Amino acid sequence: MQDNVSDHKKFNKKHLIWITPLVGIAVLVVVFLIYASFYYHVDETAINALASDNLVKVSETEYGWFFDGPSDENVYIFYPGAKVEETAYAPLLHQLAENDMDVCLVKMPLRFAFLGINKAEPIIQKGGYVHYYMGGHSLGGAMAAEYAADHSDMVEGLIHLASYSTKELDESMMEMVIYGTEDRIVNKKNIEAGRRMAPDRYYEYTIEGGNHAQFGNYGDQAGDGPASISASEQQSEAIRMITDTIK
Repeated sequence: MQDNVSDHKKFNKKHLIWITPLVGIAVLVVVFLIYASFYYHVDETAINALASDNLVKVSETEYGWFFDGPSDENVYIFYPGAKVEETAYAPLLHQLAENDMDVCLVKMPLRFAFLGINKAEPIIQKGGYVHYYMGGHSLGGAMAAEYAADHSDMVEGLIHLASYSTKELDESMMEMVIYGTEDRIVNKKNIEAGRRMAPDRYYEYTIEGGNHAQFGNYGDQAGDGPASISASEQQSEAIRMITDTIK
């Protein structure tokens, strides 16, 4: 009888050894899913920007959204910021597509770009353009840089909005960093660190009065600074900086 009790205790201890970590992982997964379920939603301006017009045809695709403008040579693969509904960037990207650069807006799993770093792969493999650029907003830009750093033979340059690279880039590439003077979310020290890893063709611009959230149309973001210009003005200024540099 004593042996049976002892064996039973050993059995329970063995099961606890591997059950406890599984329970912990399950709890973390549930917490993350709950956290991811609260995200920033688009406003009416963004919804309207998903409509096609005489210059830009907007269509929903297997990877997200495609803004097909007059360009036959340039395309920008855009990764959205964390916990932001991807279509919040439609006004910015629609306007960019009007200016000789088509745009592929990538929808990320659970709205976190680190879960879809390689989403650009099938877009690039499909071909059709001479110049491929990548980038995005905030976390999206950093994750786009992760991909681009390892695929410099396919990606010509990076365009960051309130973001930065975390890997050294090939000298053949171009890199552009744009952020608002009132941005209180992007880590300026990381931008400084990114400069030390940047290629020779590195461009850094600030938008006076712009903040973190106004590159998209999803309202105020917790922890951000108040902008002194409108979202439309901030986005138009970003478009001007991008198009003037790419030309």
